[in-house]
Amino acid sequence: MIRLMLVDDQEMVRVGFRMILQAEADLTVVGEAADGAAAVELAAAARPDVVLMDVRMPKMDGIEACRLIRDRHHDTRVMMLTTFDLHDYVHAALRAGASGFMLKDAPAEQLVAAIRVVANGNALLAPSVTQALIDEIATRPGGDPTSYPGVDELTERELDVIRLMAKGRSNAEIATELYLGEATIKTHVGRILAKLGARDRVQAVVIAFESGLVTPGDR
Repeated sequence: MIRLMLVDDQEMVRVGFRMILQAEADLTVVGEAADGAAAVELAAAARPDVVLMDVRMPKMDGIEACRLIRDRHHDTRVMMLTTFDLHDYVHAALRAGASGFMLKDAPAEQLVAAIRVVANGNALLAPSVTQALIDEIATRPGGDPTSYPGVDELTERELDVIRLMAKGRSNAEIATELYLGEATIKTHVGRILAKLGARDRVQAVVIAFESGLVTPGDR
């Protein structure tokens, strides 16, 4: 059973999400909060597996609440809920430890699937949010690759994999493009994360762009 916490300052939004999620046999809502400060306190008591977190809220925004929850409860994953006009928050939220981004108007089945992906320890971004993240990072000046330990330890094959990860490719798609087995790609991704000290593939892509390992031309 995946334990969920809903954090949004609009009660109707929480009610809507609760109705959708409680209908799933493997999902249960263990708490709700209307602002970031309350969410931080509730997370300590409810110990959810996944927090669905709004970005803009009173008292404390979702990004700061995400950072505090992740700092205090490493096993709790946070999936940010955003709208099309909040792309500027994507990078900050990932830095705060968010494991995923979903649009509030996403179909119910996509939301449920995303929760399961995040609860399983993976990261997930809505396609339009992924593109916004890449565009935002790609416009920044490239950094010195040595500023991130482990970058120079990546093998040529691992570089191939992370460049395709930066294009938003799934493991299956990478496997097809590189003529390798999906299990082999999964192994490469695991080694990339370990070498970069990244908690998930999204953070690895952020590191790749910020370090100059991947450039706009690679896309």
